[in-house]
Amino acid sequence: MGDLRHSGCLKFLFPRGAADRLSAVLVNTSGGITGGDNLGVTATVDPSSRLTMTTQAAERIYRASGREPGTVSTVIDVGCGGRLDWLPQETILFDGAALDRRLRVNLDGKARCLLVETLVFGRTAMGERISNLTLSDRIEVWRDEAPLFIDRTRLSGDASTHLQRRAIGGGAVALASVLLVTPTGSDEAAAHLEQLRHNLPQKAGASLIRPDVLFLRLAAEDSFELRKTLLPLLAQLNDAPLPRTWMI
Repeated sequence: MGDLRHSGCLKFLFPRGAADRLSAVLVNTSGGITGGDNLGVTATVDPSSRLTMTTQAAERIYRASGREPGTVSTVIDVGCGGRLDWLPQETILFDGAALDRRLRVNLDGKARCLLVETLVFGRTAMGERISNLTLSDRIEVWRDEAPLFIDRTRLSGDASTHLQRRAIGGGAVALASVLLVTPTGSDEAAAHLEQLRHNLPQKAGASLIRPDVLFLRLAAEDSFELRKTLLPLLAQLNDAPLPRTWMI
């Protein structure tokens, strides 16, 4: 591990783990994010190194008191032969939340990454309904300084009603995006496709965007049902057990 700098409410912890990788657990000591918060993370994975990044718990996006959203910006560079596993736990959105979040990963042509982002629109066990939401969520992966994958989710207003629409959520309140990028010329992503499709529920889909880029979208009626599909899927793509924080 090289340089490490903290400021504000974000901290990284480094639990003991496998000898072939560094595991980093992101902790938000403020307990959540609300309007006006401005959080940023930057990291570099050195050549031939492996970094697994996760969170201590689900992140909570609380009601914004004004018009300004909470912003979260993450930029990670991955060097030649390096590997990034970006595996944060769920982001739970509360009624009145406003969030502008961006994740950018810059890959060398011989690097790889596994990314997951999960959005939960209210806690079904608490009977929560999201009638007022402002959400902008962007994932970008660049390889050798050229755009490889860009996905943007925007949702505003009565999210619970919007998610009932078949073309948006089909009644789901938990959505996950999973992306696997392998080195240029590799067919590893393609090798996963058929097995993943065989195990996916009805409200999920997997596409091979190109031989080395595999993308999945999953939807479920709540986060518990989503995890039943997501955890074994991530364990397969991660070729290792998930971080222990996912099991607490």
